[in-house]
Amino acid sequence: MEYSYKISDPQVLKVVAHPLRVRLLGLLRTDGPATASELGRRVGESSGSTSYHLRELFKYGFIEEDDERRDGRERRWRARHRYTSWNSRELSDTPEGREAVKIMRLRQAEVVRRVVEEFDESAWSPEWVEVAGVSDHFLQLPPAAVGEFMTRTEEILRELAERYAGAPDAPHVQIFVGGFPRARTEEP
Repeated sequence: MEYSYKISDPQVLKVVAHPLRVRLLGLLRTDGPATASELGRRVGESSGSTSYHLRELFKYGFIEEDDERRDGRERRWRARHRYTSWNSRELSDTPEGREAVKIMRLRQAEVVRRVVEEFDESAWSPEWVEVAGVSDHFLQLPPAAVGEFMTRTEEILRELAERYAGAPDAPHVQIFVGGFPRARTEEP
C-alpha cells in the first residue's frame, strides 16, 4: 500500500468527500480488504449501495481489487493509500475547490465526532483511558508556525508508526491534527 494520495482536482476531492465513501475508504484502510456485502453490514447499507460507492472510489484511484484474496463470488477491495492529502490553498483558487475543501473538512470533523462517541472507557485498559482524548490549544502563531507544526507532526507520526509496527499491544489508532485561525472579531 502506498503512503499518500495527493489530490489536486476539486472534483476528485468531492468524490471522496461523500459521507459513505469516506466511511468505506476508512474501513478499508483500517480493517483491510472487504467485499461490498461485508462493508454494507458494517455501515448499515445494502450491498448494492456500497458496491456503487466502491466502484466510484475505484474509478478515481482510491481503491483496487484485492486479487490475492478473491473469494470467487464477490470482488474484494482494498485501499491503495494509507492517507489522502490535498493543498487547501491550491484547491481554494476556484469556487468549486473552496466548496470541496469545506465539505472535506466537515467530513473530517464528523469522523472525529464519531470516534469520540464510540470510545467506551470501560472496554479499554487504564493506560488507554489516560491517553485517549482530544485537546485544544489556544496560541498566537503565524501561518509558518502552524505549517511547521503540521510537518513535524507528520514526521513524528511516521517515525512512531515505523518504531511500533507489529507491536502486540498496538491497535489501530486514529490521530487527529488540525489548526485553524479564530474568526476575526472587530475591536470594540
